[in-house]
Amino acid sequence: MTVQIRPFDPSKDARLIHPWVTHPKASFWMMQGATPEDVEREYAAITAHPHHDAFIGLIDGEPAFLMERYDPARLELVGLYDPLPGDVGMHFLVAPTDTPVHGFTRRVITAVMAELFADPATERVVVEPDVSNKAVHALNEAVGFVPEREIQKPEKKALLSFCTRAQFEAAVAVAA
Repeated sequence: MTVQIRPFDPSKDARLIHPWVTHPKASFWMMQGATPEDVEREYAAITAHPHHDAFIGLIDGEPAFLMERYDPARLELVGLYDPLPGDVGMHFLVAPTDTPVHGFTRRVITAVMAELFADPATERVVVEPDVSNKAVHALNEAVGFVPEREIQKPEKKALLSFCTRAQFEAAVAVAA
């Protein structure tokens, strides 16, 4: 499996991910009723923001996942925790499929984490999934995340979790 991650292009990728972010399994993305134009506007704002980036992940050359990276000291988590230098926020979404492959999503989150930690400035990855998203909690734990506490964001109650480079490397070594 070859993984490539490229910058998101709102003018061409919004239509690609529209069915992903509006799919029933993507309910935690809170875009269920979004139009393709809504998705393009949202991702144009993300890619234009100096502290937020979006990417398309390709598996063997085919678009397969969406990844976002953000500065939690400036977005999403401002005032909800004490950020440390080197903290990076992350969101990811795997494209829906009618033929799921066992272990695929775990391979995707591992690739996302490897990409984030490829930047030597990244010391710790921060996530804030909905507390009821048990599937993503299990995936996060599998790559080394440790939950700290529940926090209340404007749009959801979230489980604030952290993963250091050492925790990720240890989790990947155990899985290998």
